[in-house]
Amino acid sequence: MPELPEVEVVRRGLDTHVRGRRFASVDCLHPRAIRGLEGGEDQLKVLLVGQEVISLQRRGKFLWLVLGKGDSASQSEVLGDGECLLVHLGMSGQMLIKDAAADADDPNFRHLRMRARLDDGQQLWFVDQRTFGYWLPCELVQIATGVVPRTVTHIARDLLDPQLCLSTLARGIKAQRGEIKKVLLNQEIVAGIGNIYADEMLFAATLHPRQPAHRISEKRLVELLRHGQDVMLRALEQGGTSFDELYVNVNGQSGYFDLSLHAYGQHGRGCDRCGEILVREKFGNRSSHFCPACQRLY
Repeated sequence: MPELPEVEVVRRGLDTHVRGRRFASVDCLHPRAIRGLEGGEDQLKVLLVGQEVISLQRRGKFLWLVLGKGDSASQSEVLGDGECLLVHLGMSGQMLIKDAAADADDPNFRHLRMRARLDDGQQLWFVDQRTFGYWLPCELVQIATGVVPRTVTHIARDLLDPQLCLSTLARGIKAQRGEIKKVLLNQEIVAGIGNIYADEMLFAATLHPRQPAHRISEKRLVELLRHGQDVMLRALEQGGTSFDELYVNVNGQSGYFDLSLHAYGQHGRGCDRCGEILVREKFGNRSSHFCPACQRLY
């Protein structure tokens, strides 16, 4: 599943291509892509056609296009009184920019779920093989942590949010009674961290994924969060993490941060720090990857 760096790569790519453009037409090719919209495709067309993309925003794994029809529309992202198109990539969603001639001959057409034509002739395709992702027009609202779509007001700030206070977050994490990795994956505590980056930041901080959060000092938790920021920034520089064709940026290119991973997916290899063989443990319906020597459970 795309995590914060992968979604941010997509956001930056879309910002280059669609900001300032208007929706000329919208077509839904699979009903699951708009399953949260009661009025279906007809309502989608009413809400999107003619709207201008004012800006591209993100929190954690959620991406949204701020919409408007006039010069005052840009105020919506500040005042929280506007509309947006919320996009969740799910497990395999891709937002791809295509030229005006792209059609059924395109290899991505097989899994095309949503298609929008922009006023400059470009097409915006939402391709989603596993159909867990979606588009949802919704209202922007002002909450304590900023302006966000109404349906994601429960999502916390993420590690790359400039307003995030690491000390405050560390205290919140320490107040939790669960295992540290489970806490990191809770999007209501800190957004955008998934299995890959949780394993990587825990490895960097030499913390066992099953270590109870309340037993970790606030100082070490701040260090853990800083490692998380560093890991994500390095991933952004390399275009995110791609293991197959399911994650690409808006131009269809894969990221290559997977070549720099130290823990996730590296079980059976020697630890980069001590040489001990990395292990994989079952973690719910996922797996945790760590060094049994460097990341001891205490």
